[in-house]
Amino acid sequence: MTMTPAEIETYIDDLYAATGAGDWDKAASMLTDDFFVTEADCLPMAGVYRGKNALKDLFLKVMGMMDVAALDRGQTTVGNDCAVTLVSFRFADPALAPAELCELFRFRDGKVCEIRPYYFDPATVVAAVEAKKAAVSA
Repeated sequence: MTMTPAEIETYIDDLYAATGAGDWDKAASMLTDDFFVTEADCLPMAGVYRGKNALKDLFLKVMGMMDVAALDRGQTTVGNDCAVTLVSFRFADPALAPAELCELFRFRDGKVCEIRPYYFDPATVVAAVEAKKAAVSA
């Protein structure tokens, strides 16, 4: 199934909306059976998360590790079976710099089969995780 760029962009909007609302059944239905998301080794949530529940597992892990106050989305660029969306995590502590990243989405047969986030500066994520650890232990 070939998707148009507009269909891909709408699909990504719907996937962000589902995960943001905690609608994990809808999110899972939008992923291939062999879906995976890869977080870089330099991040506290490093690893490959696989399967239809991978986004839920990763989301819950990340939100448990740091206090994300908002996820701001920017432009999505689409080409062939891929799209890249600009994203920024704003943290509850305004003293922390936002984490800026691009998320690469790959599509197959009308569903997302892979997400690969690329962080501009992974130190912003590490700082947010450390801040939450310090707040919890205080």
